[in-house]
Amino acid sequence: MTKPNLIFILCDDLGYGDLQCYQPEGKIPTPHLDELAAGGVRFTDAHASTAVCTPSRYNVLTGRYCWRSRLKQGIVWEWDAPLLEEGRTTVADLLKANGYRTHCVGKWHLGWDWACLDGSRAHEHVEFGVQTTRGPSRMELGFQIDYHARIGGGPVDRGFDTYFGVDVPNFAPYTWFENDRLAEVPTAPKAPDLYGHDGFALPGWRHEEMLPRFVDEAKKVIEADHEEPFFLYMPLTSPHSPVTPNEEFQGRSGAGNYGDFVCETDWVVGQVMESLKVAGKLDNTLVIFTSDNGPEWRTPDDIGVYERFVEYGHSSVGELRGIKRDTWEGGHRVPYIAHWPEKIQSGSTCNELVTLGDLMATCADICGVELGPDEGEDSVSFLPLLEGKEGPVRTMSIFHGMRGTFALRQGDWVFIDAPTGADFPDRELPEWNENRGYTDAATPGLLYNLTTDLGERENLYDQYPEKVAEFQSILEEHKALASSRKAFSLSDEGLTE
Repeated sequence: MTKPNLIFILCDDLGYGDLQCYQPEGKIPTPHLDELAAGGVRFTDAHASTAVCTPSRYNVLTGRYCWRSRLKQGIVWEWDAPLLEEGRTTVADLLKANGYRTHCVGKWHLGWDWACLDGSRAHEHVEFGVQTTRGPSRMELGFQIDYHARIGGGPVDRGFDTYFGVDVPNFAPYTWFENDRLAEVPTAPKAPDLYGHDGFALPGWRHEEMLPRFVDEAKKVIEADHEEPFFLYMPLTSPHSPVTPNEEFQGRSGAGNYGDFVCETDWVVGQVMESLKVAGKLDNTLVIFTSDNGPEWRTPDDIGVYERFVEYGHSSVGELRGIKRDTWEGGHRVPYIAHWPEKIQSGSTCNELVTLGDLMATCADICGVELGPDEGEDSVSFLPLLEGKEGPVRTMSIFHGMRGTFALRQGDWVFIDAPTGADFPDRELPEWNENRGYTDAATPGLLYNLTTDLGERENLYDQYPEKVAEFQSILEEHKALASSRKAFSLSDEGLTE
């Protein structure tokens, strides 16, 4: 098989119901994504491993559950050390070793090794993964950073040939990152009206410039004249807050400012696909589009999931229950579209279970290599599904909420090892729960049959004690394993053409 170019577009906080091809009655037009799905395969049972951004990105790039790393819950904050362990194989490492040029354009949010002016390292002064962002320690530390120095532990130290982007759109410093340095050193305090945590910024920094700049940088990668195939990892900053659609997209949706930002995200995909056509590389490029987790509850600049439904009649989670950070389906079930004209039957739908972390094993399969025992431990190849084979490739998956709650999916069933799947139960609107028919559970855990109850309304915990005990045992067993690939995957014997 000729090695295809690979483009992995990862949205930030995009909901399962935000695309028209997933929810035709939705209020947000997404013509480019609908066209992508019409020309490829749309997965209906794809999941992030964790319902929040940093651990999802770790899983994408390593094929390993993030709770196996030092980050057991939450995210990486400003000045935290790199989460990706030195020496751990990433998707970029794998592809680079197999003849690919590797590029990252967009949001990193996996930590860096920042130098301080006094010669110390920034991460020595903060507690890793603990939010003290609004306290004095992290903000004041920003004044001690050597912004002219090399920044270690980022993309070019983890398998990528080049990098251009931002760390987190609402974290300082507000400037462009290029390879292992800041492209421009920020010299001014962040303007009071600029969304985000306090810190240094480039004078005149505007969040609206991010998506267009990412498109320009992606086009450079796509249209470069090289014989080798390329891998472009493109983690977007949208539709995560700051919700800042450019003027030409304002008013395009029927779901407010957020809906308009999704429209601009759809435009990004259209630009990428057009660039592939212009470069003559469309047919032999595997393009994957997905999201890192479910949609946001509410932010200072956006009304969020529940109020968006009340005000506009648009459900960003479709018929699912739960949002970003939750172990309910809406926290981690995400849109997932794959487009590869040379391999994928256009207009197809796949209902098999896949995860974002399966990228690693799939890339190894495409390259015809086997992963080592300490590479992509939780990753399973879904290349057979792209080739049109029917049948599952994965037996189960484990999901993780922001605060560390676990859920286990096996077949039709999902078990949540907590009395609620909500990470912040007090954030749910009574009107939302009443409209959806949700009731509070009174059991130490939750059990649902997703085939008959995708909306997770009927808790079967008390009705199937044997199944609960079985799932608890399986979950504890896999939490203790260093490697789970064989336990999670099925042989090709279960697949048919």
